[in-house]
Amino acid sequence: MSLADELLADLEEAGDEGEDGLYPEEERDNGGLEDIPEEMEVDYSKAESVASIAKLRNSKQFSEIMDKISEYIGKQRKNSEVSGPVEADPEYRLIVAANNLTVEIDNELNIIHKFTRDKYSKRFPELESLVPDSLDYIRTVKELGNNLEKCKNNETLQQILTNATIMVVSVTASTTQGSLLSEDELKQLEEACDMALELNQSKHRIYEYVESRMSFIAPNLSIIVGASTAAKIMGIAGGLTNLSKMPACNLMLLGAQRRTLSGFSSTSLLPHTGFIYHCDVVQSLPPDLRRKAARLVASKCTLAARVDSFHESSDGKVGYDLKEEIERKFDKWQEPPPVKQVKPLPAPLDGQRKKRGGRRYRKMKERLGLTEIRKHANRMTFAEIEDDAYQEDLGFSLGQLGKSGSGRVRQAQVNEATKARISKSLQRTLQKQSMTYGGKSTVRDRSSGTSSSVAFTPLQGLEIVNPQAAEKKVAEANQKYFSNMAEFLKVKKEAKM
Repeated sequence: MSLADELLADLEEAGDEGEDGLYPEEERDNGGLEDIPEEMEVDYSKAESVASIAKLRNSKQFSEIMDKISEYIGKQRKNSEVSGPVEADPEYRLIVAANNLTVEIDNELNIIHKFTRDKYSKRFPELESLVPDSLDYIRTVKELGNNLEKCKNNETLQQILTNATIMVVSVTASTTQGSLLSEDELKQLEEACDMALELNQSKHRIYEYVESRMSFIAPNLSIIVGASTAAKIMGIAGGLTNLSKMPACNLMLLGAQRRTLSGFSSTSLLPHTGFIYHCDVVQSLPPDLRRKAARLVASKCTLAARVDSFHESSDGKVGYDLKEEIERKFDKWQEPPPVKQVKPLPAPLDGQRKKRGGRRYRKMKERLGLTEIRKHANRMTFAEIEDDAYQEDLGFSLGQLGKSGSGRVRQAQVNEATKARISKSLQRTLQKQSMTYGGKSTVRDRSSGTSSSVAFTPLQGLEIVNPQAAEKKVAEANQKYFSNMAEFLKVKKEAKM
């Protein structure tokens, strides 16, 4: 055998041992029909009567326990009457036997439900899937019988099933392919239904009796989870002494429904959840906190069971203290988180550094600064519609790249030779020097060579005139109002008389 095979064999053995240790013997025997696979289930359709397969109600053990419960149920007991181990008390032994009897009653109810289902499937086979609960199914079969028309406007059926289920059952009953039952079959079904309802009533009577006696057997445990849940977990554990020896992790699993009846859905069952998970203390919390709460309640129940097994705190003071601690932790879990305050960032510890200057710093600025191409691309011409650079990216233009002018409304004069800006006073001086008085030569002005200063007038005939006079007047006006050196004029207002 290889090392991997040995490891797998050890893991399988450990898994089997862990499962045997987690679940007590009483809980493993609680399977009943649940342990039987669907293909191996017994067919009760050919059984003569329900008494031949369900023998608990007519048994001697059932009669003795129910008679003793009727005898003890009218007596009131005090905690001071219990001396020594609680397991030696005769009424305590009756309570343990009654708890075991409830387990047998559940198994008997499963058998009767299977018998009723097999018998009634001849008349209404679809009812099994419409009413999955065993007791509801038995009550419905007893009410309907051979007459499926009773589904409509039946007040008794409305107390058993919901209105939606009744509507589905009535619609399905009108189209069912089942055949009528004989008188003997109806009598057998009625006998089975009566037996199941009687056993269920006896089980509730046992629960009521055990709950009434939990106040002197386990007062602290009853305060935490209630008398009903305390009676259930004590019955499955096999007594108060065994319950006090059990760790909290196993106590939380008592009553876990690991299997369901064959043919029914198991999606609604939660794994590893027992009686403690379904008690009122845990179910009062939101679903996301219930598993955490079940672990807490199980640990406190273990402490309370150990106190009760030694007959300490008979007035329930320890139970009240433990329950108050549980409720305090529940409130702490459900309170909203504290509001997170927005704090400003602290002042930086480092002082302001000196800005470096010099040639290296200027070179770095030149290397990281905008180039002339990027500057021209980012610049737009005033009052001019730009053309898109390419069709895929609308609104993206090349700016002043490839265009004349700078795009500025007023641009400072720059000497092209020195790349230096010229002041306004120097601009006026240079403009005056460039102005010519009199006629311009055709060489400087680059005008037509046929232009002449002689003009013909109707008054004097030939007359010498200046052909650039009009141009000069326009140039002077432009220099006055539209020149780069033009300034706003200050107009003196005359004083009013």
